This record gives sequence, structure tokens and C-alpha cells, in this order.
Amino acid sequence: MLLTLNQVLAIILTAAAVVVATLLVLFLIQLRRTAREGERTLAKAQELMDGMKVLEAKIDDSLEDLGQVLQTSKKAVTRLSEAAFFLSTRIIRPSAKYWPLLFPLIRLGWQQMKRRKEKRHGE
Repeated sequence: MLLTLNQVLAIILTAAAVVVATLLVLFLIQLRRTAREGERTLAKAQELMDGMKVLEAKIDDSLEDLGQVLQTSKKAVTRLSEAAFFLSTRIIRPSAKYWPLLFPLIRLGWQQMKRRKEKRHGE
């Protein structure tokens, strides 16, 4: 039995169609698996994004608290500098003219106290 050219071409086209259909089915199966994996990845990414939102809210709260602490610290430093300025201008500078007399007296008193301690412990 001899085959005609049309029959040979039909066999070749049928085999090619079967190969193409098989490859198409395999491609669609792989595409479906990839889509499932993509959905899982998107779900995990959504969970991570929700966690990041919670973390961002906590960081924002901490930054607000830090801002309040900085403002309080700034006020404290300002008040401390005002107190230091008051001490230096109202108390230390006016009394500075008495320092040459005051320091030797303090030193003499200190030496006297040391001598009394040595005498008490020496006896």
C-alpha cells in the first residue's frame, strides 16, 4: 500500500499538532503552578506589609515621644543656662573682689581642721 503525498502531509501535520498540543498543555500546567505560587507570595507579602504598618506605627509613636523628650531637654538646658548666667552675673562676679581675701582664709581654716583631726587620731 502506497501513501500519497496528501496522506504523508496529513500524518506529519497530525504529529505536529499532537506535539504542539502536548507542549501547550505542559505550558498551561506550568503557568497554573506559577500563578498559585505567585498568589502565595502575594499573600505572604501582604502579611509582611501589614507587619510593616504596625512597625511603622510603633516607630511613629516612638518618634513622637522622642520629640517630646527633646523639647523637655531643650527647656531644661535653657533653664540651666539661665541659672548659670544668673549665678555668674549676680553672685560670682560681685563677690570676685573678695576672693583674694577669702581663699587664704578658707585654706587656713582647712589646714586647722586637718591638724585637729591629726591630733585626735594621734592621741
